Amino acid sequence: MSSILYLVLPCYNEEAVLPATAAALEKKYHTLMEQGKISRESKIMFVNDGSRDKTWHIITELFHANAMFCGVNLSRNRGHQNAVLAGLMTAREKADVVISIDADLQQDVDAIDAMLEKYENGCDVVYGVRNARDTDGFVKRNTALGFYKLMQVMGCEVITNHADYRLLSRRVIESLSEYGEVNLFLRGLIPTIGYPSDIVYFDVRERQAGESKYTMKKMLSFAVDGITSFSIRPLQLITLLGFVMLLVSIFIIGLTFFEFYTGRTVSGWASSYCSTWFIGSVQLLSLGIIGEYIGKIYMETKQRPRYHIESYLWKEEKSEES
Repeated sequence: MSSILYLVLPCYNEEAVLPATAAALEKKYHTLMEQGKISRESKIMFVNDGSRDKTWHIITELFHANAMFCGVNLSRNRGHQNAVLAGLMTAREKADVVISIDADLQQDVDAIDAMLEKYENGCDVVYGVRNARDTDGFVKRNTALGFYKLMQVMGCEVITNHADYRLLSRRVIESLSEYGEVNLFLRGLIPTIGYPSDIVYFDVRERQAGESKYTMKKMLSFAVDGITSFSIRPLQLITLLGFVMLLVSIFIIGLTFFEFYTGRTVSGWASSYCSTWFIGSVQLLSLGIIGEYIGKIYMETKQRPRYHIESYLWKEEKSEES
């Protein structure tokens, strides 16, 4: 019997691309069903992440027009990671396997075939990894590559050039549901779960309409969340820096005594001025890094819900399979 596949698409102000996205996915699903690769009970789930445009209205129209589509409406904007998680947790009791993909379909939907094939061969996690970043601008391309390298240096398990296009089996999603942290970074969290995994490569397509919701500010915030959620290396670096500064201080103290006993007169205004600014900036930076961790501890200890679902759009569709 074919597996029940749910496709989860987080949506935030995506009214410009949803009609074309829905048409492309409906066509893809019909092909997969005709080939017997997925069950006819499979569905496409749009997760509305507090959009301010007509995104939820379009999702509602798609739902009423075709039982293949379903929707989850979050009560307010909770961010991409929480929207993906809401879709995964909603689909876990109904689906055998779930694939998350962005609503703009820049991630090639034809890679789904290879993902399903690897799933049938025993993989519980299949990562979609882009072949190249030719569609990105110079700044975004280099900052993205720098982000992955920095994450790996910091000791985080991330797959280079993998966003949130991935296949997860039901047992992986069940394991994911046991993780209760508020500060979500799924790219780092999924690899820690374990289970057999593999990679599928795909080419990125140009966005057909609308504009990317990942601004530089959001990308930087995402990077900080990823590093501070999965690595204590910055705190270790502060300790190392403190040790280095101690050695430098001992050297300067020794030099000062030497200058004093040899009778040399040095004004010292330049060295004092520079060292004061340098030490002050190091202290402020260190306090900032420590503050990031304290802030995350504060958010985690409150144990607030990561999202609230305002409404669902879902209806049973009878399977035609024996």
